[in-house]
Amino acid sequence: MKHALIILTSLFFIGNLFAQGSVGSSSNLEPRFIIDMPTAGLIGHYSYAIDIDCYQSDGVLFGFTIGLMNRINLSASYGGSNLIGSSKPAWNKYPGISLKIRPFEESQIFPAFAIGIDTQGKENYIDTLNRYLIKSPGFYIVASKNFLVAGYLSVHAGVNYSLERADGDKDGNLYLGAEKSIGSFISLNAEYNTAINDSDPKALGKGRGYLNIGFRGSLGRGFTIGVNLKDIIKNQDKVSIGNRTVMIEYIGTF
Repeated sequence: MKHALIILTSLFFIGNLFAQGSVGSSSNLEPRFIIDMPTAGLIGHYSYAIDIDCYQSDGVLFGFTIGLMNRINLSASYGGSNLIGSSKPAWNKYPGISLKIRPFEESQIFPAFAIGIDTQGKENYIDTLNRYLIKSPGFYIVASKNFLVAGYLSVHAGVNYSLERADGDKDGNLYLGAEKSIGSFISLNAEYNTAINDSDPKALGKGRGYLNIGFRGSLGRGFTIGVNLKDIIKNQDKVSIGNRTVMIEYIGTF
């Protein structure tokens, strides 16, 4: 993470160059993830998203998403650790793929619902356990609802079943979260992943779940940066005040 500031500064200027030809503002875009877990949010038809996550061990994850018919998103991602510095890169074993479909739109009473599959876990891939440090969502169903409360408030709740089960924990899982706008350009995100599927004696979690918080800043025209403080209740070993990560998002149109 010592190089994250350099990455952010470089991508800020790159993103501004791309943004000159884009339409809209990221403040008007739906959040597609709370922090690690998916929401019912989508990018629209003829839109695309470029995502970059920077995490521990000089790890970087690159993702690309396209929107189809305002109801479907397709994504692919790939990355690894030791990508910055002189050490030999350790690439993830497989690329991640994701398909999200939203069959029900949000109404004044009911939330939006999305179903999907996402094989991309978060942070380092652990070969001995055939899983990521944070398991991928796998199959999931999620509901999202927006409210006008001193700005905008989005709440999300989902169930998922990860395909990463080689650690012996084959349970399903529950998660929930929220995003609250602070002014026109900043939002606060909070997520609790119960991690029921990461509490087996051979798994990494201690049964506490993962509590994550993060801030998002909109720089306009589809460009967003954010910082996260993850696992702040220390569900895994080797976590001090929290696992610090950085995310970068650019959304544009074809």
